[in-house]
Amino acid sequence: MHHHPPTAAPDQPPRRGLRRALILGLLALLLALVVITCGLGYIRVAPHQVAQVVFGHLTGGEAPVARLVDQVVWEVRLPRILSAAAVGAALALAGVVFQGILLNPLADPFTLGVSSGAAFGAALALWLGLTFLGPYTVALLAFLGAMATLAAVIALSAKDGQTSPTSLILSGVIVAAILSAGISFIKYLSGEQVSVIIFWLLGSLAGRTWLEAGLTGGVACLGFLIFLFHARDLNLLSLGPRAAAALGVEVRRVRLILLITASLVSAAAVAVAGIIGFVGLLIPHLMRMLVGPDNRLLLPAAGLAGAMLLLTADTLTRWALPHEVPIGVLTALIGGPFFCYVFRRKQLGVGRG
Repeated sequence: MHHHPPTAAPDQPPRRGLRRALILGLLALLLALVVITCGLGYIRVAPHQVAQVVFGHLTGGEAPVARLVDQVVWEVRLPRILSAAAVGAALALAGVVFQGILLNPLADPFTLGVSSGAAFGAALALWLGLTFLGPYTVALLAFLGAMATLAAVIALSAKDGQTSPTSLILSGVIVAAILSAGISFIKYLSGEQVSVIIFWLLGSLAGRTWLEAGLTGGVACLGFLIFLFHARDLNLLSLGPRAAAALGVEVRRVRLILLITASLVSAAAVAVAGIIGFVGLLIPHLMRMLVGPDNRLLLPAAGLAGAMLLLTADTLTRWALPHEVPIGVLTALIGGPFFCYVFRRKQLGVGRG
């Protein structure tokens, strides 16, 4: 094995610069998308008016727009739009991390049963009609369900205090299957309430508030910082646990931290939006093609792209379609065929290579 640093070196900085520029471009695109989607809907609002409203609220001044426009943008659309962006970013980030820890390109926030746990918690809350936290009861129970599931999966897969990716995936599948049966049983028992449960499970961002936008955004940002801090370790984990340990990674500790953080992040997303598939699976793949496998670049790129994908999907269901389609259905309809195409291209590429 001969390495030739001189030939590899000149190529490196411009490519890194290019990738950084791509991430900045994605950020600018996301901000533009937020402003544009804020203006779309039954009441049209020009982008400069959206900017005036936001600036007015942030500075405590009075925006020179009609009171109705101010209310529509600030109280109705913006919380929903920011919730959509935060949920999309959270799912995509969790997807990158799960794929990195489990060394499985098909891993996503659903692999370990975290989403099934959240769904079970929410279904339970809706069936029992719990309202001790008002409208946030369902979200809280969904979050607790997800965390309990993660604890069960880790406990089930641990052997001598160690967890291997394969045993984690198997445990996740087993626990998710049990929870899925539990959800079906709750639906069967709930009679009239069944439509409410089904609607929640299909995912929706209608009527989201600033509190939900803030919580999901906060959790996603915190998760992102923890992931970025461990990005180098995550890169090394892809070489396998032995090689990573030899290069100084505390494999067990890092895997556990990332596993718990990624599950927390996806649990927060599912608790706010219901079950939204394919974002955590599709976006990491797409971004890996664009920026390469280095998690230091892949994480920010995937987070921004996930936010844009879900924001676009939510705007389609809110504004472009005659009836509001559950967003989970829309992401699966868009994501499914697209993922098949990406996967097939990869297969053919591998075949030729």
